[in-house]
Amino acid sequence: MLKKNLLFAGKNLIRMFLLLFAVSIATFALVAVSPIDPLQANVGQAALGSMSEEQKEKLRSYWGADTPPVERYVNWAKAALRGDFGTSLLYRQPVMNVIGVKLANSLFLMGLAWVISGLLGFVLGVIAGVYKGRWPDRLIKGYSLVIASTPAFWLALLLLLFFGVWLKVLPIGLSVPIGVEAAGVTFFQRVRHAILPALTLSITGISNITLHTREKMIEIMDSDYVLFARARGEKTGKIIFHHGLRNVLLPAMTLQFASISEIIGGSVLVEQVFSYPGLGQAAVAAGTGSDVPLLMGITLITAAMVFLGNFAANLLYGAVDPRIRRGGGKV
Repeated sequence: MLKKNLLFAGKNLIRMFLLLFAVSIATFALVAVSPIDPLQANVGQAALGSMSEEQKEKLRSYWGADTPPVERYVNWAKAALRGDFGTSLLYRQPVMNVIGVKLANSLFLMGLAWVISGLLGFVLGVIAGVYKGRWPDRLIKGYSLVIASTPAFWLALLLLLFFGVWLKVLPIGLSVPIGVEAAGVTFFQRVRHAILPALTLSITGISNITLHTREKMIEIMDSDYVLFARARGEKTGKIIFHHGLRNVLLPAMTLQFASISEIIGGSVLVEQVFSYPGLGQAAVAAGTGSDVPLLMGITLITAAMVFLGNFAANLLYGAVDPRIRRGGGKV
């Protein structure tokens, strides 16, 4: 059993390294063909026009614009294998230091949204599936379909306008109050500033899990073993608990962990709207400013997070359904 588990973990580890390698090449290639001029984007056309050629050459060397893309990638890859992801050209700090600060803010925001959307989506999906065709099902299904077609940034602007501008009950942006030192910021203040962006990500993340869980729950409620349970006189609540939840939990878990990529992608837009200083906002700044070391670091970290989420789902399958842990049975 131990050997089997170690083999499983080793295969996934190799897959993760191959994935990160492919992601790094794709990211670097996209940056290399980008039409954005790093000098013009960060210095400005007017300031660049007043500089001497010697000053421009120093800036090109600093931004790596005078080095062939392949050589730049090889140099970066060699340093990355040693654990050195370089220095951010925008923040003038080691890339991992910048990512550490930004990731702490984003994890607090995305983790809150991920848990809320997963729990609510699962519960709503189960309710809709049990009451198929009745008003709870129509209400939940209609809500999910509307939200699924709603852009995250539009919903963020709507919530910002309603709660931040009209009602003035929540802050309109940032992760901490303006003018307060980091050491003086309380946990309650951080939570208050994260409510609107987390609410936006939660609302947009509910629909997929809800609709998928609903369809699975309908299949279960129409199955032969549920009909047999009804014939034996079992109540609906007992049927859901004993026959429904375990069978519907596995696909819901798969979708929930797969939604990590959607949460990360949505946080980029949401953080821009709320000026939330997280990983998404840093990625946008790195992309528009051609900060290649920072962009590469953020891309690899987020790709690793998505992979580890799927890996965690595979590990949890055995805990939810012993048949998978024993290697038998299909769900």
